[in-house]
Amino acid sequence: MNSTKQLTKTLKNPSYLQSSLTLLLFFASWGVWWSFFQLWLTSTKNGLGLSGSAVGTIYSANSVVTLILMFVYGTLQDKLIIKRYLLIFCATLDALIGPFFVWIYAPLLHHNFALGIIAGSFMLSAGFLSASGIFEAVSEKLSRRFNFEYGQARAWGSFGYAAVALLAGFLFPINPQLNFWAGSVFGVLLLLELLLWVPKIERNADISDDADTGNKTPKLKDMLSLLKIKDLWLIIIFIMFTNTFYTVFDQQMFPDFYTKLFATAALGQHMYGILNSVQVFFEALMMSLVPILMKKIGVRNALLLGVTVMFIRIGGCGLFHDPIIISCIKMLHSIEVPLFSLPIFRYFTLHFDTKLSATLYMIGFQVASQIGQALLSNPLGSLRDNIGYSSTFHIIALTVLVAGIYAFFVLKKDNQDVNGEPFIRS
Repeated sequence: MNSTKQLTKTLKNPSYLQSSLTLLLFFASWGVWWSFFQLWLTSTKNGLGLSGSAVGTIYSANSVVTLILMFVYGTLQDKLIIKRYLLIFCATLDALIGPFFVWIYAPLLHHNFALGIIAGSFMLSAGFLSASGIFEAVSEKLSRRFNFEYGQARAWGSFGYAAVALLAGFLFPINPQLNFWAGSVFGVLLLLELLLWVPKIERNADISDDADTGNKTPKLKDMLSLLKIKDLWLIIIFIMFTNTFYTVFDQQMFPDFYTKLFATAALGQHMYGILNSVQVFFEALMMSLVPILMKKIGVRNALLLGVTVMFIRIGGCGLFHDPIIISCIKMLHSIEVPLFSLPIFRYFTLHFDTKLSATLYMIGFQVASQIGQALLSNPLGSLRDNIGYSSTFHIIALTVLVAGIYAFFVLKKDNQDVNGEPFIRS
């Protein structure tokens, strides 16, 4: 009965509904083309036919620009608190992604690779790669300010990604440009939603009294002082050698690896779209369940469990070559992502100053991941060119295992502050 009442209360919460729709449309605008971005770059039939090294260079450049923008975005959003001006700017870029890919990005990569990398890194980072953390951070702030479960709102983002991943699997074999134009359609819907729907409860809220701010807007020196915190660097190292390798594996390597397991490229692309959609659908379900699990086993243990699943998933893909077995292993992704993304956000709010939560998330999680990608995308791409997918996956899995052992010793228990002392968070 209590759970039914809580569900009813949540569904009547306008901030929850608006945040859920925002995340759904953003991840739909992103996922409909991003899920096939690596295939578009590498496919010789309906893509650009680039090598692993060239793809790694593109991902590295994207990560460098994303790294810079994440700090800028985090700083701006902590000052804006829950205002959506930055989200509106990002949504405007999302609405333009179709024309950009078709008329600017693809021609430049064909005829002037270096200039194409520069243009793409700014557009993709500003509209999506850096923006994702801000959309999530704003939703998390709203969840604490207006009393709803962030994981339940974030689940709608995964649901949106799942739905368009299935659509993308049908569109890509026909013409990849359809995926990019679909991204613009969802971007326009996102922009209209942000402009036209501001819940009354938020319009009437006194933001100066927001618990996140402590009646004080964070200054730049407050944010730079975060870099002096030893425990933050311990988390950054952990993230660089876990989430970075997950991202390189999943975005830069797995799509091409998986589609080559099938008789034809078209069949592989179609099956990848279906698998990706099913996986992300279950990921959305797990986004709602992992908060319950975190309360049972704790934030630290949930993170360690997520790293364990990551090791098994990446290592398993290096051991097998049967598409059915690989598909089953890929489904572990639906457990891994919620077990990593939700606990790490909660870890920052549990052990650090909540008024800087957006900046902490950007620096400690998103920026750390991008540093790792900037440094490792090209070397790992070259490694794949030289030793193949399986051996590269084994190296990545062993690195994740070592990072997990490191995390066992450095992650704080839920009842410890950043200095290792027991505390009670009010």
